[in-house]
Amino acid sequence: MSGRSFLALTLTPEAPLEDWLVALDHQITRSVGFFAGKPVILDLSMMQADTPNLAFLLPALKERGIRVLGIENGDRSWPAVADWEWPESSVGGRSSGPITAPEEEPEGPPEPTTLLIEDPVRSGQHIVWPDGDVVILGAVASGAEVSAGGSIHVYGALRGRAIAGIGGHSNARIYTRNLAAELVAIDGFYATAEEMDPACTEKPAQVLLSGEALLFRPLP
Repeated sequence: MSGRSFLALTLTPEAPLEDWLVALDHQITRSVGFFAGKPVILDLSMMQADTPNLAFLLPALKERGIRVLGIENGDRSWPAVADWEWPESSVGGRSSGPITAPEEEPEGPPEPTTLLIEDPVRSGQHIVWPDGDVVILGAVASGAEVSAGGSIHVYGALRGRAIAGIGGHSNARIYTRNLAAELVAIDGFYATAEEMDPACTEKPAQVLLSGEALLFRPLP
């Protein structure tokens, strides 16, 4: 059993932004839930400092339930984005090309399954398993990334990035015998290493979602 390469969705807005947002709304209407729980990178390569209504772009995406985990190819010195909260990009890698959203939701969710990984997840590896939990018997190295539709269980140290609950599963959790992660996320809500509870870092811990906040609790 093996995982698949993990690619974040990239949104590249074009001017005029009003028309681009109308097209985005049309796509969301046709494919309800397409962006739910998915990491999204906002690519500003087609924007300029004086692009009209640029200041309202990030708030407009948040209003649509799109949670941006990284912003690329923009300039923080642009006056229009001075009030933005710039998250650091958590997903690297190459472009996958255009992605076509499905026209409609499948009739029913598949039966959840568990992906068991017996070897350590090394730096640079990206594992995604949208169909259930991921269980890793070894460690997750810094620079590695694991994503799961359900919960993530790491029996070794978690030093890379763990993204649980993709697809809108807010009850998912992250468990590890040593919480030293670069980033953890559940159902689109995330915390970087600097934002984690220091009482739980470098110790056995679990991460869960309460409302719109990640909670960190020690494991016995």
